[in-house]
Amino acid sequence: MTTTMVPAVDVAALKDTTLLNMGIFALFVAVTMVIVFRASRNNKTAADYYAAGRSFTGSQNGTAIAGDYLSAASFLGITGAIAINGYDGFMYSIGFLVAWLVALLLVAELLRNTGKFTMADVLSFRLKQRPVRIAAAISTLAVCFFYLLAQMAGAGSLISLLLGISDWGGQALVIIVVGALMIMYVLIGGMKGTTWVQIIKAILLIAGAAVMTFWVLAIYGFNLSDLLGGAVETAGNPNILNPGLQYGKTETSKLDFLSLGLALVLAPRPCRTC
Repeated sequence: MTTTMVPAVDVAALKDTTLLNMGIFALFVAVTMVIVFRASRNNKTAADYYAAGRSFTGSQNGTAIAGDYLSAASFLGITGAIAINGYDGFMYSIGFLVAWLVALLLVAELLRNTGKFTMADVLSFRLKQRPVRIAAAISTLAVCFFYLLAQMAGAGSLISLLLGISDWGGQALVIIVVGALMIMYVLIGGMKGTTWVQIIKAILLIAGAAVMTFWVLAIYGFNLSDLLGGAVETAGNPNILNPGLQYGKTETSKLDFLSLGLALVLAPRPCRTC
């Protein structure tokens, strides 16, 4: 039985940079809050609040969608899945990409053509408004609640690690604060403020990932074979790069992967465009 080797976290080094991390986090929150408040000044109609007045270009919307995709659940979760399950972890990420196409072509485009802003608006146009809106609100809250549990837990744990908070109460407080900030971004800024925050987030994450990629490749002399060999050595499992490590062991696991793929594709995650 093989064991996965995880690099130890240098707690002392993290504590030495706690003040710096807190300063960077506070600066990011302050800058994004200023952007959100400035964006909220132009929210005068429903189209401004729900669709940002349709003032963003395709490139800006694409960047914002990328920022939304690079969330704690996907950015950190898929990275961890690849580190543990190798090729099968990478296959897990494909479902999210296909789900965007399903949401855009089968939901977003048709929603735009109706001139409505939410699915509840579309359904209530033909049906009785009160029961339809209640059902839509309940289903939305139910889905978002369980989804945001993973999102907030991931974001809160990451920030707790950066700020050097190890006790349960402190981590719970951080998660609550992060959740409150997210609610403020949406309620105050609407779609315009949220889009600008996601654009900033996408630029920072993509730039950071590019630097880390360059850094890791430089360590292995920009030799991809050596890099993959190092990954196998660190994982302690020679089959980490082969398909079937997680979902190909039995016929049941293959069906599990098929079920997971259908769930990811046909049930797109909550996002800024919902």
